[in-house]
Formats: sequence, structure tokens, C-alpha cells
Amino acid sequence: MDTLIEDLLAVLPAEKLLTDLDGLDGYAHDDAEWAPWELPVCFVRARSAEDVQAVVRVCLRHGVPVVARGAGTGLSGGANAMAGSVVVLLEQLNRVLEINELERYAVVQPGVINDDLRAAVAEHGLWYPPDPASSPWSTIGGNVATNAGGVCCVKYGVTRDYVLEVQLVTGTGELVRLGRRTAKGVAGYDLAGLIVGSEGTLGIVTEVTLRLRPERPAEQTVAGHFDSLTAAGEAVREVAAAGLTPSALELVDRTCLQAVDDWKNMGLAAEAAVVLLGRVDTPGPAGDREAAELLDAFERGGATWAARSSDTAEGDALFAARRLAYPALERLGPVLTEDVCVPKAAVPSMLSRIERIGRERDVVIANIAHAGDGNLHPLLIVPAGDDAARERAQLAFADIIDAALAAGGTVTGEHGVGLLKRDGLVAELSDPVLAMHRAVKTALDPQGIFNPGKVVETA
Repeated sequence: MDTLIEDLLAVLPAEKLLTDLDGLDGYAHDDAEWAPWELPVCFVRARSAEDVQAVVRVCLRHGVPVVARGAGTGLSGGANAMAGSVVVLLEQLNRVLEINELERYAVVQPGVINDDLRAAVAEHGLWYPPDPASSPWSTIGGNVATNAGGVCCVKYGVTRDYVLEVQLVTGTGELVRLGRRTAKGVAGYDLAGLIVGSEGTLGIVTEVTLRLRPERPAEQTVAGHFDSLTAAGEAVREVAAAGLTPSALELVDRTCLQAVDDWKNMGLAAEAAVVLLGRVDTPGPAGDREAAELLDAFERGGATWAARSSDTAEGDALFAARRLAYPALERLGPVLTEDVCVPKAAVPSMLSRIERIGRERDVVIANIAHAGDGNLHPLLIVPAGDDAARERAQLAFADIIDAALAAGGTVTGEHGVGLLKRDGLVAELSDPVLAMHRAVKTALDPQGIFNPGKVVETA
């Protein structure tokens, strides 16, 4: 490894190379509870695409694994280091390079924070829709790596729907551009689309061109209280059956709201087991009708109380509580976060099954969800230092994956496969399709240096 460090120092200034690893454990893993990690040989603070390329070329010569890391907000272990690896830190590649109002795109580096991008384009009357709950902290590079979604994705789609072009360091050490910046383009394979969601296993993204939309109208909020998760799930199904596509449809249970209240004193803990939050951004009378139909769907689904909010601040506070749920629950103990997605018709039965798994495994499970598209986030809470509870939580985690697959769902809707969902991916995909995944990995990363062991095993 001394030779590796010498070769890195030959192509990078010494201040970009971190070889004294004391106090740097946090850079070696993301936020996934209990996903394994080890300290790497070193960290590299990249400040340009050329820095990344130089690191990859040295690692190719030495056959050393390379792991790309952004803000470390991932929840699947996708950015976790292994012994003998080099971790490339992308947090200082954090500039918005261009905002093109005419063509409606932004060119950004991977370390740009999601909310910072949204604020920058808003100054030009534009909007970037993908908004994961971690948007105040997560980076565009990480969002691209996992194909992140968020609150708005029920109507506006996920990250892949907005990536026009990526600049990428390849498995042969080349710096290339994939995709296009034109509104349309179908020449060749969709290699840019392939990179989105690949979790750093096919190359390292050093720049992204993102499609933008015009700034949208103000939203109306509809809230409903329900006595059970199953009842809230029935309301979700009623929304779908009515042909509605709200701009948001989020589920938050009392455990989550109480945790937020205890932390932030927001006074939002409802007199209900579950709160369903819907939003409509259609302007004018059509939007009023849509909000009324959403309210009707909540009531048909069994809401004990439901209402349209005329107070924008009140609606914003409810959605702020939804975004704060995960960090609030972390204060109660380690949280193992699920991310399954099921057909909308299966949401009621899946929520009921999650409750049953919690009872059977004696695990506290809080629930938040992008309910409008069936993306459920059960949060398994374990007392700190309780090894027996940890083992039960891990068994419950596997049970939820099995239940989602049995319901016709998938093991991850937006957090990625990483380390935690590899077994689930094997269960979800057929052997021929897994072989296709491995063939793509081998073709684009012939030496197998990019984030090995994540998503699919190649050997």
C-alpha cells in the first residue's frame, strides 16, 4: 500500500490525500444501521473531475477498489468502505455550473446539496422536482446513485426522469459524457439512464445535467386521520381508484409525529393512529375540484376526520414534520430503515402485514410512506445496546422484504440495494436477469474496482 500512496501523491497534491485516518470513521460508511464497513487505505478529497480520473487510473494499475462518497446520507450501505480500498470524497465538487432558462436544464457537480439546487433554480422561476426527505443534506450525486425519489415523485417522477447527461470516469479510466442536453434524443443505448441507480458500481459521476420544470403553483393540502394503518391504506387505494394523481400523498403514523413533537415541540401529534397528507398543485377551479375529490377519497377510505387546509403555513408544517420523522426517531435508538414498494392495490394489506411482523418479532416499527406510489418506509427502532432486539429487527427486515415480493413489489423504491438489500435483489430477479446485471458490471468495470460487493456480486 505504500506504493499506492506514493503513486497517488505523484498525481495529486498532498493536501487532497488523507492517510491519517484517526477521527475519520464517519467518512467510511453511510447512515445504514449495521451495514458492514472497514477503514480504507486513504480518503481523497476530489476537487475536479480530473482528480477523480487520476485516482481511478492509479487504482486500476494497483487493482484497488474505489468507493465514491457524497454526503453519506444513504440508508443501504452503498457508500461503505472496505479494507484496502480508496474512498473518493466528492463533497467539495459542489458548484452549480450552469442554469439554462431557455432549455430548462441545470449543470451541477455531484456534491451539490439537493435543496441548494432547488433554491438556485427557483431564482430563475424554475423547479427541480425530485425531493427525498434528506433533501436538506443529501447530494445530487447520491440522488443519482440511488435514483432517489421523494414526496413529489408520485406525480413528477424520480431522479432518472430528470437526468439528461452525466460526465463519468469509466472502468478504463476515461472521462466521458453520456446522454444529451436536447429535449429529445434516442441515438444509441440509454447509457446515462443505466448509470442512474447504479450506486457507483459502473463508474464515478463527476457532473450531471438535470432537466428542470417551470415553477409550479401553490399547493392545497388535504389531511386525514385514521384509526389504523390498514384504514389509511384503504384511503390510498381509494385515491388511486378515483384516478387522482396528487402532487404528494404521504403517510405518517403517531409514533413518528410524537417523536417529532418531543424533539421540535411542533405540536403536531394528532389524535389519530395515522395521518395521511395529500397535496394538489393543479391551479384554478380544476385544482379545487381535485382537492375536493381527494377529500372524498379519504372519507371513503375510512377517515375519522379529514379537511382541506386553507393555511399554507399549516400545510407546510405538516410536511416539515414528515421530513423530520427519520432524524427524530434516531433519537430513540438505532433505526433500521426499510424501503419496499408495492402496487397501490396492495398498500392496505402490506401495511397490515408490517404491523403483524412487528408483533411477531417483538419489534417497534414506526411507519412513514410515499403512500401515493406504494413506497413504504417501515422504521425498525431498537434500544441502544440491545443485541437481542437487533437480531429480531434484522429478521423483521427480511420478513418485510419477503412480504413485499409476495405482494408483487420490489425490495427498494429509492434507497438502493447497497449491502442491505443484496439478498432481496437475488430473490426478486430471475437467474437470467441477474446474469444480465453481472454482464453489464463486467463490461463497464472490467477490473471490478468500482464499489465491489454492492448491488450484485460478480463472482
